Amino acid sequence: MKRLALLTTIVLGWSCSGGEQGELSPGGFLGAELTTPVPKPDFTFTDSKGAPYRLVDRTAGQVTLLFFGYTHCPDICPVHLANIAAVLDKMPDDVQRRVTVVFVTTDPARDSLPVLDKWVKGFNPAFVGLRASDSVLAAAQAEVKLPPAERDTLSDGSGGYAVGHAATVIAYTPDGVGRVMYPFGTRQRDWAHDLPRLVGYGQ
Repeated sequence: MKRLALLTTIVLGWSCSGGEQGELSPGGFLGAELTTPVPKPDFTFTDSKGAPYRLVDRTAGQVTLLFFGYTHCPDICPVHLANIAAVLDKMPDDVQRRVTVVFVTTDPARDSLPVLDKWVKGFNPAFVGLRASDSVLAAAQAEVKLPPAERDTLSDGSGGYAVGHAATVIAYTPDGVGRVMYPFGTRQRDWAHDLPRLVGYGQ
C-alpha cells in the first residue's frame, strides 16, 4: 500500500507558493499558487451521458476545478467534492454560474457512465463526470503534471483493488490558465475565500 499512499500525496513538476494553513499566496489565494501558470489541457473525454466533451471548449470562460479520482474512493474524492459542493451552494448565483467542477475517473473499468453520472451529480447536479480510454487518461494526467493513477490490490483476499491517484484539485481561471492547486485537506473556508477570487481573476 506504500505506492497508493504515495500517489495520493505527490505532485510532479509543480512549483507553488503559499498554500500553508492560513497563509495567502502572492496572488491572495489560500490554495497553493503556481509560480508558473499552465494552460488548460486540450483533451476530449466522454461525459457521463455518453457525449464527447472537449475540455477547453466546454469550460471556456469558466473557473474550472479539475480533479482526477474514482467513485469507489473511500475518502479523498468524496470529501473534496462534498466540500466544494457545500461551499458553492452558499455562493452568490453569479459565482456559482461561473464555476465548473470536472471530475475525471481514474477507474473507467468500474466507473461506467451510469455509475459516474449518479455519483458525481449526487454532490451537485452541475458537476461534470468524465471518462476516457486508458491512453487518453494517462496523457491527460501527464499533461497536468500529476502522477499516473495505479491499481493497488487489496490485502483482504477479496480480489478487489483501490486506485492510487493524485489528491489535488487544479483550479483554472476564466482565461483558461491553471493558477492554483488544492490538496486533500483543503477546508471549506479556504474554498469560500478563493472561489470568488478565482472567478474575478483579471477583472
